[in-house]
Amino acid sequence: MYQTLALAVVVLVFGANLKKQIKLLEKFCIPSPVVGGIVFAFISCILYKLNVLEFSFDETLKSICMMVFFTSVGFNANLKILKSGGINLVLLLVCVCVLIVFQNSLAVALANLLNVSPLVGLSAGSISMVGGHGTAGAFGPVLEDFGMEGSTTLCTAAATFGLVAGSLMGGPIGRKLIIKHDLLKTVKSQNQAELKEEQSKYRRSAQRYSTAAFQLAIAMGLGTLVSTLLSKTGMTFPSYIGAMIIAAIMRNICEYSSKYEVHMGEIRDVGGICLSLFLGIAMITLKLWQLASLALPLVILLCAQTLLMFLFAYYVVFNVMGRDYDAAVLSAGVCGFGMGATPNAMANMQALTHRYAPAVKPYLLVPIIGSMFADFINSLCITFFINQF
Repeated sequence: MYQTLALAVVVLVFGANLKKQIKLLEKFCIPSPVVGGIVFAFISCILYKLNVLEFSFDETLKSICMMVFFTSVGFNANLKILKSGGINLVLLLVCVCVLIVFQNSLAVALANLLNVSPLVGLSAGSISMVGGHGTAGAFGPVLEDFGMEGSTTLCTAAATFGLVAGSLMGGPIGRKLIIKHDLLKTVKSQNQAELKEEQSKYRRSAQRYSTAAFQLAIAMGLGTLVSTLLSKTGMTFPSYIGAMIIAAIMRNICEYSSKYEVHMGEIRDVGGICLSLFLGIAMITLKLWQLASLALPLVILLCAQTLLMFLFAYYVVFNVMGRDYDAAVLSAGVCGFGMGATPNAMANMQALTHRYAPAVKPYLLVPIIGSMFADFINSLCITFFINQF
């Protein structure tokens, strides 16, 4: 277990250094554990194919780190912010829900056409698209429990593709919408008070990290009881879903009663560290040779998901969110976290706002939806689809 953790950290640091040398990796916000992990996975695959050696790892800490990260995501679910975002936040949340259903429905339909298991299709659905590497690493083992060998590798490969594709097309889509509809005339000055208020909750203090860790531990402990109750429904849920629900309840009790304080900045930091370690361990345990038989179906599935994301951002998100400058920037952002992660979404929007004009609303809505609610809703939707097969 300790050797596995140490190697994961080495791979993580190697990936971070490689990103500094190759600017393209930094531009697309590809996670350091993924960069270093892919290099290690290729080396491991070559050694395996040459019959030199095969690595075996203890993945105990991967499960623990996954639990901590998704519990930290649960703490982000602030219903006050959802309410204060008004109709725009609700509309974007509905768009994301529809996107998640579309991604999974398309994946299953194509899997049937390609005569492969629907679970293979789901590997390239919202698990790896909206979910990104974190959800891919979490649900890969769940699919493997259903008999789909190599699902973790498949999900991670699809998530890596999604990161690049979402970053590549987000900016161009936003630019085309702005120019085609002459949207700069719709730019408005907006009140940033709510955004500043929420950001103030993420200030860090060294003395509060222990309390943040205790809050995470309590949520995880109580979450096991919720997960046990959910398992009695006969459906298969990821192990972290109970902890996410308890974390969301704890956060909103804090917001509405002020009986105690949830240290969001420190919780996010602890969750981020655990996500990096989780991804590092997940990447070094990849078995690329298991992908060979699924290479063609995976390529077709990912091309279809890319086309879906383009059409959804260009026609659905832009029109639903108001057909103005903010809507164009939001379309670019949705491409980012709809196929990758929230940092990709922020990078897409930053590229547009630096070139054209500031946009406050997208910078408020995308982090809330991408970081707080998308993963939560996605987990429930994925669970529903998996249990259909």
